[in-house]
Amino acid sequence: MHVDLTINGEEQEYAVSRSESLLDVLRRNGYTGAKRGCDTGTCGMCTVLVDGDPEMSCVTPIGTADGATVETIEGLGSQDDLDPVQAAFVDNSALQCGFCIPGMIMRSKALLDENPDPTEQEVRDALSDNLCRCTGYKKIVEAVLDASDRLDGERAVADGGSPSGESCHCRDADPAGGEK
Repeated sequence: MHVDLTINGEEQEYAVSRSESLLDVLRRNGYTGAKRGCDTGTCGMCTVLVDGDPEMSCVTPIGTADGATVETIEGLGSQDDLDPVQAAFVDNSALQCGFCIPGMIMRSKALLDENPDPTEQEVRDALSDNLCRCTGYKKIVEAVLDASDRLDGERAVADGGSPSGESCHCRDADPAGGEK
């Protein structure tokens, strides 16, 4: 069967098997930012935006995505030109191993698109479907709140380091979602 998807603004037609998930098709076609974690929709590492809504692509049957607009971490920014949400994660040292970060960033983007000025509790609630095994979520929540400020234009996007001037100790993590 064939499906039509608009991925990161590019219209594509893919030959797929009915048994495939959206994650299978994305990764097979070079969109490796969405990670395969649990394959049961419980970890959030495969989160992408489907028609603007965060979806766990590992449990999204490819047939239900036919005709959809999909945004992956690769569509947000690049290593040299980070999206404000990505930059806030870097500047707030919200990256450790980096495996969960693409899903966290995509869910954060969806939250901020819907609610540009969330409270800390609203951020925690929005991220509750995304697991991080490295942190206590404090820096991740701070990064989302910082991204909210940046998107409101209250702060300039830093070009490196943390807001306090400390350097980031997470050089192995790639906020643009690529594999290292």
